[in-house]
Amino acid sequence: MRLTSLDVFRGIAMASMILVNNPGSWSYVYPPLLHAKWHGFTPTDLVFPAFLFIAGVAMAFSLVKYTNNNQSVSQGYWRIGRRCAILFALGLLLNGFPTYNWDTIRIMGVLQRISLAYFLSAVAVLNLRRRGLWVLTGIVLLGYWAAMSLVPVPDYGAGNLTPEGNFAAYIDRMVLGTNHLYKQAQFDPEGLFSTFPAVVTVLAGYFVGDWLRHQPIPSRTSLGLVLFGVGCLGLGWVWDFWFPINKQLWTSSYVVFSAGWSMLLLAACYELIEVRGFRRWGWPLEVMGLNAIFLFVASGLVVRILYRTKVGTGDNAVSTYTWIYENLFRSWAGAMNGSLIFAIVNVLLWWLILYGMYRRRWLIRI
Repeated sequence: MRLTSLDVFRGIAMASMILVNNPGSWSYVYPPLLHAKWHGFTPTDLVFPAFLFIAGVAMAFSLVKYTNNNQSVSQGYWRIGRRCAILFALGLLLNGFPTYNWDTIRIMGVLQRISLAYFLSAVAVLNLRRRGLWVLTGIVLLGYWAAMSLVPVPDYGAGNLTPEGNFAAYIDRMVLGTNHLYKQAQFDPEGLFSTFPAVVTVLAGYFVGDWLRHQPIPSRTSLGLVLFGVGCLGLGWVWDFWFPINKQLWTSSYVVFSAGWSMLLLAACYELIEVRGFRRWGWPLEVMGLNAIFLFVASGLVVRILYRTKVGTGDNAVSTYTWIYENLFRSWAGAMNGSLIFAIVNVLLWWLILYGMYRRRWLIRI
């Protein structure tokens, strides 16, 4: 069984990712297209957890052949391990491009977090019954909250949620070393320790996907998703009073809150496409969702090349990326709107590339 609505939802996440990651200038970005500076939540803060949530929903359909004993579990582990290892390697490919200085390369990143979160979630699904998965979810969310709130960090104390003083950053510095963190700083927003609550984001998607597998396709299924989503939003909002919603720390309240929004968006796609049969509107987004990993890696490499290549000579040389923005967009649309239009055009150009792949049935999967 394949849900077209899930492919459309994935396309929404990927289009949003390209949009928010590629403004013409980071000095001119409308606030909803930026992450919250620290505590808080913006639409942009939903993009990454939505992708993990979608991976969890898809897992409920892809792992059923192993959980139902239709194939050997060892074969399942091999495929999962291979996929996650490739994802991790692609993340390192992006982080090191083009110099690959192994003394300072950032070890973690978006693809690395997806890799580890998916792997740990899949192992849990293959080894635990439904009740065990719920218990694991509770232990991880509550345990992460307890660790971040109660375990003292040298020179900072317990419950310090600043970038440098939080317990997750301390663990990352101890395990990975500052040279291998984001920009060789004291904190990595996709760090190792904060990946554990990200596992629950994947499991939340798995719970939803497994539930959908056993449901008929009337509107009451969409309504059920809406009710679950609203419940998660409420729980996350209340939890925020004690453990603030924070994307960079991937706090437990953030996990629940973002899962609520993901459920609502999936419910909308499900109702329109699977229940009511309104498919045409979602087709362009489906095209973007079918080659998600290719899009992430290819767009990341292109941006890095555009930033590293120069137009002009001497002190007047600027990156190709900046030159395109300044001359083709800012010159007529202004700084802020030009930056937004640059990002939108980026999305459209990548859609054309993916459409060409779609026409040729090139589906690059790991």
